[in-house]
Amino acid sequence: MRSKFFAFILFATLLPALMTGCGILNKEFDQTQDWNASKLYTEAADQLSAANYQRAIDYYEKLEARYPFGRYAMQGQLDLAYAYYKHEEPEAAIAAADRFIKLYPQNPFVDYAYYLKGIVNYNRSVGFIDRFIPTDASQRDPGSALDAFQDFSELVRLFPDSKYSADARQRMLYLRNNLAKNEVHVARYYMKRGAYLAAANRAQYVVERYQRTSAVEDALELLVEAYRRLGEQQLATDAERVLVMNREAGRFISDEPRPQDISLGRKVWDYFGLDQN
Repeated sequence: MRSKFFAFILFATLLPALMTGCGILNKEFDQTQDWNASKLYTEAADQLSAANYQRAIDYYEKLEARYPFGRYAMQGQLDLAYAYYKHEEPEAAIAAADRFIKLYPQNPFVDYAYYLKGIVNYNRSVGFIDRFIPTDASQRDPGSALDAFQDFSELVRLFPDSKYSADARQRMLYLRNNLAKNEVHVARYYMKRGAYLAAANRAQYVVERYQRTSAVEDALELLVEAYRRLGEQQLATDAERVLVMNREAGRFISDEPRPQDISLGRKVWDYFGLDQN
């Protein structure tokens, strides 16, 4: 009986220490807790260069939280956007790029942030499957394509001489052509459903809004057919005359070639020399 009593006393005495020890074991050790801004940035950049994107994101987020001001925070913000992009977190990448644009609108590399936003949305409009199996991008939801077009348009407007503007213009031409073809697909859908007035409106929209795209010829053909189905013979004749005249004059253009995939780098910071610190 006495041995049981002493065992109980011993257990009661050791229990708090055991619980404290378990808490210590369960508490995740943060090796970065004593790192300064330079150390955090260097380690994050090394992880990013090694394609360890999740680890890089963790370090950049710690850098942003602990040292929100200064050149390392500025660099880390843009690198974080790139890391999110490479880790296939498009919403987070765009949000980080937007924060950089808002915080550092006069930064000499802010054009990169605009371009990165465009590339993120552009790749979303292309889609994962297209990386392996070519498909018709014009048949997808145009939301991301519209966003990418706006991003590239803003870049070209604000920074016409940026080293990224030439590629942005090429992608805008490709996106514009796909957006026009998407409208034609919608018009064809309306034709199949017997909604001829809606089809005519869509086709007319392409003719007026997307001149100098390959979709105009198809839109005019649909416009002729839709007007005939609606019993609007004069309008059909007028549309057919425009179609034939432009076809004979060779004014219709072919599809814009799809821009080549790029290897978007993060090394844009030689101006600050951070990588040499």
